[in-house]
Amino acid sequence: MARCTAPVNGHRTASGKANCPACRNRYSRYRSNYSYPSYDDYSLSNRATSSGNYNSSKGRTRKASWSKSGSSIFYTTAEINTLTPVRKVVEKKAEKQDVKDIFLCHAWDDRRESALDLYNLLISNSVTVWFSEKDIPLGTSFLREIDKGLAKSKIGIVLVTPSFLKRVQNEGVADKELSALLARDQLVPIVHNTTYDELRDISPLLGSRNGLDTQEDTMENIAKKLAELTTI
Repeated sequence: MARCTAPVNGHRTASGKANCPACRNRYSRYRSNYSYPSYDDYSLSNRATSSGNYNSSKGRTRKASWSKSGSSIFYTTAEINTLTPVRKVVEKKAEKQDVKDIFLCHAWDDRRESALDLYNLLISNSVTVWFSEKDIPLGTSFLREIDKGLAKSKIGIVLVTPSFLKRVQNEGVADKELSALLARDQLVPIVHNTTYDELRDISPLLGSRNGLDTQEDTMENIAKKLAELTTI
C-alpha cells in the first residue's frame, strides 16, 4: 500500500498532494466532483449585491449612455426612454453660464418635508438646484423669480404629491410653474405618495409624461439618477 509523504502535517500545496502516491487518487476524485464557480456566476452574484439599485424583477438592468464609468445605478427601459430627450436638453445647456442643474417645482405644503428631503439628497449628490425656499429673496416678485429660475435651469422636475395635486386643481403657483415646464422638453415628474392614475385625473397633460416613481425606487436612488442625468 502506498504511504503518504506527509502523514503528520499534511501537504502544504495542491501540487504536493497531487504528487503523493497515497493522496493523489483522492485529490483527483475531489477535483472531478468539485464544480468551480464560473465568471458569469460570480459576476451576477457580485452585481446583485454591490451594484446599488440593480433589480431584474423590476426591470432595472440597464445603464444609461450618460452614466460615468463605475456607476452603480441601473434603469428600466422605460426610464431610459423617458430621460434620453431630457439629457439632450442638458447637453445643449451645458455651455451656458450661471445655469443650475435642476429647477424643483413643488407644492408649498411640501416645502419643509418631501421637497426639502429631495433638495437635500440632490445637493448631497453635487447637483445645483433652484429651490424657492433658498432662491427667492425677501421682497422680490415671487412669479418673476420663478420665471428667472426656469430660464436658468437645465431641466425641471415636478414633485407630484397629494399636496401638489391639490394645488394644481386649485390653480395655485405650482400650476403656473407646471404650465411653463410643460411648454419645454425638459420636464421629469417625480411621483411620490400618490399614483399616475390620480395625476392623470387632475392633469392629463402632465400624467401623459413618464417619469420616476418612489413606489418603484427609493428617493435616494432617484436623486442619484437625476445627478447622473444632469452631469456632463
